Amino acid sequence: MRIGILTHNYPRFPGDFSGTFIKQLCEELVSQGEEVCVIAPFDDAFDPVVLHQTNPRLYLYRYAWPDSAHKLGYMRTMQADVRMRINTYLLSPLLFLRGIQTIQRVTKEQQLDILHAHWALPSGYTGAIASRRLDIPLVVSIPGSDALVAGQNALFRNMVQVAFNQAGLITANSRSLRDVAIGQLGADPDKFELVIYAVDPDAFVPDDTGTIALRERLGIPQNAFVFLAVGRMVYKKGFDVLLKALADLQKIRAKQHPVANVPEVHTLMIGEGDLWRELQQLAHNLRLVNIHWLGNIPVDQMSVRYNAADVLVMPNVTKPATGLGVTVLDAMACGKAIIGSDTAGNPLVVEPGVNGFIVPEGEPLQLAEAMWLLVTNPTLAKEMGENSRRLIETRFGWPHIVRHYRQRYQLLVNGTLRLEDVE
Repeated sequence: MRIGILTHNYPRFPGDFSGTFIKQLCEELVSQGEEVCVIAPFDDAFDPVVLHQTNPRLYLYRYAWPDSAHKLGYMRTMQADVRMRINTYLLSPLLFLRGIQTIQRVTKEQQLDILHAHWALPSGYTGAIASRRLDIPLVVSIPGSDALVAGQNALFRNMVQVAFNQAGLITANSRSLRDVAIGQLGADPDKFELVIYAVDPDAFVPDDTGTIALRERLGIPQNAFVFLAVGRMVYKKGFDVLLKALADLQKIRAKQHPVANVPEVHTLMIGEGDLWRELQQLAHNLRLVNIHWLGNIPVDQMSVRYNAADVLVMPNVTKPATGLGVTVLDAMACGKAIIGSDTAGNPLVVEPGVNGFIVPEGEPLQLAEAMWLLVTNPTLAKEMGENSRRLIETRFGWPHIVRHYRQRYQLLVNGTLRLEDVE
């Protein structure tokens, strides 16, 4: 089967965070025998090594002049993930036009069998126009910011509805995203499935190599208990809730007698974004100790960070509705327990009491209490981490998710997909 993957995020160079899960999906499709064409906007940061790969093969379209004027996609379209930047409105008409033209050309030249658009805008809309004109099946997946973008104005809302109406299958990686798409954007609930973006179980594994040296470099004692938070510093990640929970955790720890029996607690904060300085100021105001702001870390250097930690915390809030963070799955693959909020797809992969805990979003004290339970019971944290790895190997790795998608692709190509009839 020849599959067209439509996206505005894709790793442009080794270590790039942008769209790593799209690349992993494409590579697993190839490993299972499919031919993949990735169609995406041009960006002058693309490394020639990436551009010259053959399967998956990239088709980039220019929509501005000069090359340095290409500023859309690749995690730059939104400001703090709650509003679009001004240049989005200026450049998007050209991006939509050139996107449609390129999708149609590549579909014809490569005789694609199906299109799979990631994000309802821009790829869902551009894919829908091409799908309708060329009579080719379309899948639309909504990873996160789609619902917010669609609600910015009536035009974008109508464009998303075009995408949903044309799609034969719509997937989301959280119930909150599905509910917004159905309840506010008019998507057909009979077209929906909850399908996560997975993780390569061979790329991230439990491995202590380099963890002792990393802790030493950061000044973290080897017997300390380490929490990890990974993601862009934007509202929906809920990192302000985490910082407030750490303040509560310090108060809980201070009341313990004797304190000497409680491990020292450290927290690694990985990522940057529009709220980077604001969050650091909040941490200062809360008088937090033992917090390490590491900034952006290349993907190929993340494994040692996951493995150096004991627990990943993902305290998402519905600001706006968002999907499951791939960092949750990366940490699970490294054998880590997860403490997540009850939104953003976390409940799809975190089984309370098995591989972690789910706490109400926006509740720092309840988050702190869950964190404290694992600080004082590291054996439980280790057991939960082992269960996380087992879930990746049996349910949430890319081989399982891609086999699911390939089944759906074939049914759509055959014109026989009825979700109520398939498992």
